[in-house]
Amino acid sequence: MYNIFIDGKEGTTGLQIYDRLSPRGDINIISLPEELRKDTDARRECLNSADISFLCLPDDAARQAVQLVTNERARIIDASTAHRTSPDWVYGLPELSKERRAAICSSARVANPGCYATGFITLVAPLVRGGIASSDYPFVCHALSGYSGAGKKGIAQYESEERDAQLDSPRHYALGLKHKHLPEMVRECGLEFAPVFNPIICDYYAGMCVCVPLHRRLLEKKYGVDDTRRCFEEYYAGHNFIKIAKESENPVYLASNEIVGSNNLKIYVGGSDEAVCLFSVFDNLGKGASGAAVQNMNIMLGLDETTGLC
Repeated sequence: MYNIFIDGKEGTTGLQIYDRLSPRGDINIISLPEELRKDTDARRECLNSADISFLCLPDDAARQAVQLVTNERARIIDASTAHRTSPDWVYGLPELSKERRAAICSSARVANPGCYATGFITLVAPLVRGGIASSDYPFVCHALSGYSGAGKKGIAQYESEERDAQLDSPRHYALGLKHKHLPEMVRECGLEFAPVFNPIICDYYAGMCVCVPLHRRLLEKKYGVDDTRRCFEEYYAGHNFIKIAKESENPVYLASNEIVGSNNLKIYVGGSDEAVCLFSVFDNLGKGASGAAVQNMNIMLGLDETTGLC
């Protein structure tokens, strides 16, 4: 029986992790009564007694929580942005390489990836690592997300009966081309420059589609649609949660919420002789957040990574 503590269980990611772990017979979830949920001494005791703790907190609170840990055997998975580019933490995307999976397994500090970053990295890292695109390629990324990614306040806005009519429409944001996921996107893909990143929040609860268009003439290897698809098939062969769509599976309309409720991520490759367009579709609350966190926990505990996930 593994003792697991969720610091910040009342937030969207924390609740989703709890829902995934509570039916399991091998997990004991350490819980605090409501009046002690923010008590520093009570949280310190839980963080140091748990086998693994999830930090589902704002960045500053996550950094403060780490300072409370004195037990060398206590292990942390941080779902915030705070430690994703820290050299002392392992970035928790096991599909990147065998070495990354092994590092997650042995680490005491794992930073859970951001949702948009997961979609971008799974598309771009294989291209750069395989020499298909150079590290200075001028990447552009468009991404659609359901409003659950906006957190509790954002969800309340969208679900309010008196909400602003503008919420009926997809809304672009980060117009200044600065977004908290960009540093991890650059680092994990080995890029020299940040992509032009265009995130869009939409009036549906969950689901995400990240799109990266490519100009074939600018690639180091002049791959077309078929060669690019084979690249992804080879790179992600044998992985449980990343699937590559066959050409016959490409739809006329690609829905961002097609695999909500799972920890899967599906890659579509479309385009023409001159340009290729890559799409990663997944649940922003699943592989983009809590599902990925549970997957990392399973790996850290030496369990089958699919335990409790679908």
